Amino acid sequence: MIITRTPFRISFAGGGSDLKNYYEKFGGSVLSVSINKYIYLSMHPYFDENAYLLKYAKTESVSDVEDIQHPIIRTVFKKYGIKGVDFNSSADIPSGSGLASSSAFTVGLINLCNAYTDKYMNRADIAEMACKVEIEDLKEPIGKQDQYACACGGLNFIEFYKDGVVDVEKLYLQSDAYHVLEKNLLMFYTGKTRAAGSILAEQKKNTTDDEAKIKNLHRMVELSRMLRDELLKGNTNAMGEILHTGWMYKKELARGISNPEIDYYYDLAVNSGARGGKLLGAGGGGFLLFYVEEQHRSRVRKALSGLKEIDFKFDNKGTNIVYYNKANLYRSVV
Repeated sequence: MIITRTPFRISFAGGGSDLKNYYEKFGGSVLSVSINKYIYLSMHPYFDENAYLLKYAKTESVSDVEDIQHPIIRTVFKKYGIKGVDFNSSADIPSGSGLASSSAFTVGLINLCNAYTDKYMNRADIAEMACKVEIEDLKEPIGKQDQYACACGGLNFIEFYKDGVVDVEKLYLQSDAYHVLEKNLLMFYTGKTRAAGSILAEQKKNTTDDEAKIKNLHRMVELSRMLRDELLKGNTNAMGEILHTGWMYKKELARGISNPEIDYYYDLAVNSGARGGKLLGAGGGGFLLFYVEEQHRSRVRKALSGLKEIDFKFDNKGTNIVYYNKANLYRSVV
């Protein structure tokens, strides 16, 4: 039995600049952090060494890798020649909620298959392979930030160069600033999940053809750089203003990013003392994140009492193998 644990992530600024159509022209950057909410994937030999038993949101029992319905599992298993396995997935957070669940799954699965087949890959290489699986093989209209955030873990400034190279800069804050930042971030679940594909596809088109929206994305990239500089100086309160400004820009990138209900809760939090915030992920649902100083937290929590608050801390490990027992482990490789 082998079990991997991979964190979800929160993206603060620069999201959208990790899309290929943008960074190949201008370069891009995001600032994000992984959190202690995880997806757990496990695998061990199946009784029928020529078949697959897969348990995630649904259960599949098939004898041919080509018959696997889950596109990520099918694609990764084919790359590794995996067969004759019992595979399980469970997570702390529902999918489609803006915390990079799909990329966390892909990253964790690659880590799992490496361990299962005795291969070694560092976290950056795992992230790059996950990008290829999702973007090149499966043609998902997504960017590259989530794979690196989930694989590498920690508070990171991630830069995307025009030639496709990705650089992950770990941000080491003063201890006091780190803990203040962690405590001042509050996250609330809207109760709605969504498929990000349609919103991201429209955003991709708009940030290719629409000059005004391209300029908005330029500003969002600049915000990510400003936020890095301010955090390194210990100015955690800059997070609130930059989240707010970035959210105003992001809402203009595509239809469906926000809606009246999300705007209502956002305004309620800001009017109750939050310095700023944003909806995490592509938009339309998932989690609202706010930066709230200590003296205003109780008021904001009371104002948003109709939403479920999710307590979290930062994660610094990235994708990780948490259980590894090869005693009597047999496996078949195509």
